[in-house]
Parts: sequence; structure tokens; C-alpha cells
Amino acid sequence: MPAALSLRVLTATVVLLPLLGGCIDAPRPQPALDVPAAFANAPRQAHRGPVVPGWWRNFGSTELAGFVAESQTGNLDIAIAVARIAEADAQAKIAGSALFPQIGASATLSRSRTSTPSGVGQGANRFNPAFLATYEIDFWGQNRALLDSAEFLAQASRFDRDTAALTTAATTASLYVRILAARERIRIARQNLDAAERVLTIIRERLEVGTATALDLAQQETVVANIRANIPAFEQTSEQDVMTLAVLLGRAPERIRVAGRSLDILRLPQIDAALPSTLLERRPDIAAAEARLEAAHANVYAARAAFFPTINLTAQGGFASVALSSLFNPGSGFYAVSAGLTQPIFQGFLLQGQYEQQQARQTELLQAYRSAVINGFADVERALIGLRQLGQQEVLQRAALASSRRAYDIAVQRLAEGTVDLVTVLQTQTALFQAEDALTQARANRYLAAIALYQALGGGWGKGDADRFAP
Repeated sequence: MPAALSLRVLTATVVLLPLLGGCIDAPRPQPALDVPAAFANAPRQAHRGPVVPGWWRNFGSTELAGFVAESQTGNLDIAIAVARIAEADAQAKIAGSALFPQIGASATLSRSRTSTPSGVGQGANRFNPAFLATYEIDFWGQNRALLDSAEFLAQASRFDRDTAALTTAATTASLYVRILAARERIRIARQNLDAAERVLTIIRERLEVGTATALDLAQQETVVANIRANIPAFEQTSEQDVMTLAVLLGRAPERIRVAGRSLDILRLPQIDAALPSTLLERRPDIAAAEARLEAAHANVYAARAAFFPTINLTAQGGFASVALSSLFNPGSGFYAVSAGLTQPIFQGFLLQGQYEQQQARQTELLQAYRSAVINGFADVERALIGLRQLGQQEVLQRAALASSRRAYDIAVQRLAEGTVDLVTVLQTQTALFQAEDALTQARANRYLAAIALYQALGGGWGKGDADRFAP
């Protein structure tokens, strides 16, 4: 009778437990972000097309496109991210195993011997093959929540891979621009060195005839020495960036050659930014932060469910016999079925601590998600501002360079004629050198800003960009 009563109590509990599932309270956190309707610094005509893969081809360089494409397959950071995807998928399988019954088999063979009062020993064998199955009924959804958490983390690992790929592509493109800019600065410096040496020759000739002084000669020699001293620094930048580029491609530094020599081989894409609402779908780092937030929410639910009772079903069956010949006879079979309910009562605040820990983790990841979104918008705005201001700077710098070149040519001509003093030549010469170098840096920075915008927008901003370029 007590056994029948216990069975009825257990049955009633099993029936009522699903109705009590609503007692688990794990509200989903809300980001509550003030998302702007449009980028403040975006062009007025905004294209709303889908992201186009291979954005690096928009810069018009076959070599750049080849390097970036190779980085997507050879970069070791991306390879590490891919391995982490496999690791996360395996962890999801482990978490999902709790939703299935666990089945095992065992077999025992024993022999015992006892002595009779007469002193004669008697031996006995016992054969016992059996199967055991256990299953935890997931009434509260705890195991399901843990599986959801693992699957969201697996999704986050995929977005991490996309983030690594995007970062690698942008870094590779930026390094290529820096290499070209450094080589162009080397070329300009050598041209300026030749010009300065020609002026130096003129001053020496004038010194021989008494129309120049030793001070004039020393001043021009200083200009020549300073220009010559800048060249090794530019060469160092170029060579070191080539080595870094090799690492991004997964190559040994000795196995890479960069043919490009000037920024003139690149073209600047026409910037046509999309609306911020699409940014959340494009940025893999934002998507990863959102997936981790969802995983944290699932963990909070699982920690809350741990307060409620668990029900385990167990079934065991097999055969037992003292004789191997009769082991599988019907009379040797046995089975046992049982159900158990476990309700945690007091565990030293373990469950409460775990629940509060998961809540705090969820709050942390909520703030991380908010930060990722806000920083994503800020990245785009900074890149748009940079493109606009650098475009204006380049126009002004070209005008300054044209004026400096005219002034320098006139000064050198009059120096040869003896109608201008050396101070004027030195001033125009220095202004020209600085204007040429500044223009190269402004052009390089504009390309870098375009690359940064591609990265900030998650890799692109619309169909057909490869056919539209700024003049």
C-alpha cells in the first residue's frame, strides 16, 4: 500500500510539473538603445542595397585584391577562429546530450566457492549481462536552455570568424596602402634630393666666382643632408610593412614581393553609406555580442530552473543465471523500472549564487552589446568625417603644391641668372618638399579612411559600388 501511494504521488507530480513551468521568471533584457535614423555625416543619396563581398576589389588594384583574397585563406588568426567554431559545435553536442536517454550495457561473470560442514567445497558460477537506460525529464527546460546557450555561443564563434576575416582584410588593404605611400615618399624624397643637389652645384659654382658665401654653401648642404636622412626612415617603414603583410598572408617574410610603387595605381570608391538600421545586420562583432547576450539569457533561465525538482527515469533489464547454457532462457530474464524525484532544499546558497552569477553575466554582456552598437555607429561617423575632411585637405594640398612648384621653378631659374638671393631659393625649396610629402600623406590617409569605412559598415554598402568611383 505505501508503494502504491508513492506511485500515485509521483504520477500526480509528473502531471502537475508542466503546469508549474510558468513559475520560472527569466525576463529577456532589452538593449534600450537610441538608434539614429541616419548617419549624420553620410551622403544625402544613400544606397540601400545588400553588402557586396570582395569590397577590396573596388580600389582597382589587382595586386591588392590578390593579397586580400589570399589573406582570407592563409591568415592564421582566421584559421584559429575556424578551429574555435569546431570547438563550439562540439560543446553544443555535449550540451545537447542531456536531452537524450543514456543507454549502457554491462556484463559480469563471477564464481564463488563455499565449504559444507563435511568439508567438501562447492563452487557456483553466475552470469549476468544487462542493459541500463536513464533519462532525465526536462520539465523545466533547463537542459534545453543549456543547449540553446551552447548553440548561441557556436553562432558567436562564427561571427568571431567573420570579424577576424573582416579585420584581416582591412589590415591587409591598409598595409598595402601604407607600403605604396612609403614608396611614393621615397620617390619624392629622391627627386627632391636630386633637385637640392642641383641647387648645391649652382651655389658651389657661384662660390668659386665669389657671388656666394660659405654660409650659403653650408645651408644648402644641410638641406641635402636632411632630405637624404629621411629616405632610410621611409625605406624602413616600407620594408617592415611588407614583412607584416607576409604574416597576414600566412607566408614567410622571404616569400613575398610587392610590385606596387605608387598610390596612382589605386582608385577611390565613391562612398555611398547605407542607413544605420542595416548596420546591425552587417557588423559581425555586433552580431557576436548579440549572440553572447542570448546565450547569457539562456544560462539565466537554466540557473533559475535548477531551483526546481528533477525527475529521473531508470530502466534496467537483462539475464542472470548460474549456468551459461540456460542464461538466455525466459526464466533467466529480469527487468526493473523506477522513477525518482529530487528537490534541492538547502545547498549553502549554491544555487542562489549560480543564479546571481548568471544574472550578472547577462548584465555585463548587455552592456557589451550596447557598447558594440554605439561604437559601430561611431566608427562609421569617424570614417565618414575622415573621408570628407581628407577629401577637402587633398584638394587644398594639390593647390598648395602647384603654387610651391611654380615658386620653386622661378626661384631656381633666377638663382642661375643671379637675380635672386639664396634665402628665397631655400624657402621655396623647403615649401615644395613639404607640400609634395604632405599631399602623399593626405592621399594615403584618404584611402585608409575608405578602408576604415568598409570595415565599420561590416564589409560594404551596396550593389554596384565597383563601377562607381570618385574622380
